[in-house]
Amino acid sequence: MVSYSLKREYPFIGKRCLIGGLSYHYLDEGDGTPVVMVHGNPSWSFYYRNLVLSLRDRYRCIVPDHIGCGFSDKPGDDRYDYTLSRRVDDLEQLLDNLGVTKNITLVVHDWGGMIGMAYAVRHPERIARIVILNTGAFHLPKSKPFPLGLRICRDTPLGTLLVRGFNAFSAGASYVGCKRKPMSADLRALYQLPYDSWQNRIATLRFVQDIPLAPGDRGYDLISAISDGIGQFSTLPILICWGEQDFVFDRHFLAEWQQRFPAAELHRYPDCGHYILEDAKDEVVPLISEFLNRTAG
Repeated sequence: MVSYSLKREYPFIGKRCLIGGLSYHYLDEGDGTPVVMVHGNPSWSFYYRNLVLSLRDRYRCIVPDHIGCGFSDKPGDDRYDYTLSRRVDDLEQLLDNLGVTKNITLVVHDWGGMIGMAYAVRHPERIARIVILNTGAFHLPKSKPFPLGLRICRDTPLGTLLVRGFNAFSAGASYVGCKRKPMSADLRALYQLPYDSWQNRIATLRFVQDIPLAPGDRGYDLISAISDGIGQFSTLPILICWGEQDFVFDRHFLAEWQQRFPAAELHRYPDCGHYILEDAKDEVVPLISEFLNRTAG
């Protein structure tokens, strides 16, 4: 049943390249100017499936699965450094290998905001437009407490057991990520499909453990540099679509984006949660499509 549902919901022929000796899975669908979609944790390229289907008739849609996620390899720590800087390096190498180095529309969600915007700060001349979906590219806002559930996963042995032993992060996200209309059991199963064992859940844990909260934490300086660098994109066409019932990327994060990009086109969804492309797909996917058509240079 799951394999049938996957083929129906995710009707793509994935591609692979070797990055650091590891198999890196990605979608490369359609032709035209590139739209690079960067997922977060604990999702995978599946999150963008409806957007790809909507855009691939006139855009080139490139959607990687980060190492440890989706259909990419899921190595142990001895073979891969599960850090933000390595994620950015991976994305950079993929796009360089594909010759995608100009006029990029960047679509980011969750950890994809840090990864994608770090890439953008490295190569600002390559970025033409940005679509922001419940994410961040700066430190935790001062007004936002760090959620207890994330702290348990980040800092305790119990969190390790819950995430890797019981798939609590991926399963939990599939239950709480949609607020307007909860995911069906079949859809939850597809989101969790790649994370079916202790080994295959390594990235869902390492992403949380890699959240830097204070100076001296690994990645803290990199996020500071991203935060300092994103202001240069304030004159680009930017679309923000935001589920206001996200328990992490909530109004505090949205206020930060609004402060940094006051001219951005903003659409708020008070009854939607973290997975905005599921919760409000019938509204947000056409909005993104129309935004890209309208702002084509």
